[in-house]
Amino acid sequence: MARPIVDAEYLKEIERARRDLRALISSKNCAPIMLRLAWHDAGTYDAKIKAGGPNGSIRNEEEYCHAANNGLKIAIDLCETVKSKHPKISYADLYQLAGYVAVEVTGGPSIEFVPGRKDSKVSPKEGRLPDAKKGAPHLREVFYRMGLSDRDIVALSGGHTLGRAHPERSGFDGPWTKEPLKFDNSYFVELLQGETEGLLKLPTDKALLDDPEFRHYVELYAKDEEAFFEDYAASHKKLSELGFNPSGSKTVKDGPILVQGAFGVTVVALVVALGYWYENRRLLKSIR
Repeated sequence: MARPIVDAEYLKEIERARRDLRALISSKNCAPIMLRLAWHDAGTYDAKIKAGGPNGSIRNEEEYCHAANNGLKIAIDLCETVKSKHPKISYADLYQLAGYVAVEVTGGPSIEFVPGRKDSKVSPKEGRLPDAKKGAPHLREVFYRMGLSDRDIVALSGGHTLGRAHPERSGFDGPWTKEPLKFDNSYFVELLQGETEGLLKLPTDKALLDDPEFRHYVELYAKDEEAFFEDYAASHKKLSELGFNPSGSKTVKDGPILVQGAFGVTVVALVVALGYWYENRRLLKSIR
């Protein structure tokens, strides 16, 4: 499918969709599953063959029926209510925007959103997403395939501060933290406290403590929430843009639109040059 044209109208539509997603996620308390939808659509990326990634293919029955995606049809259907109001937006952009909003409305960091992702109807084979029953080598295999780092692995794992596991979806049951609808650093705090009655510790969670490189970041994020928020925002943005070249697109945040890419630099340079020309011309007139 063609990449959407990111013009002024598309950017306005993104902001309208953002408002609708805020209302939807707040009213349905569905931030955790929206975040999971965004992650799982993006997490299929293979950096070597440049395939998969955040392209909206998770809406295909073939893909949302993968075992790792159990339950995500709920989030796909919820997003459809927003898509029906904003048909111009690609599914790929919508799902990643939903993930950004899920983090923001639950108290997490704001992340600059760059639109323009192209939709795909081609789904990858099953098995590209992390298996919660495995350890550190498996985590590295999966995330390195995407082109992500150890820091990204731990920071993104902190997103488990939201939500809970459901036995009918994953075989596991329970929340990771005491407030599963609040985005903070409590995942890491709870992880370091060891087994806590009623709170979940998956094999992949415990692997973050067993591996020295991973544990370094766990300890950092447990004591410094700001460091976690900063790294999480960077890692989430990286994940949401795997295989997507945003050059020439526009960054959308709550505020001004910032033009990125070579064209944006040229525009800024031109504006600055004109400003200098105007100011010099005014000064010359004043001293004549």
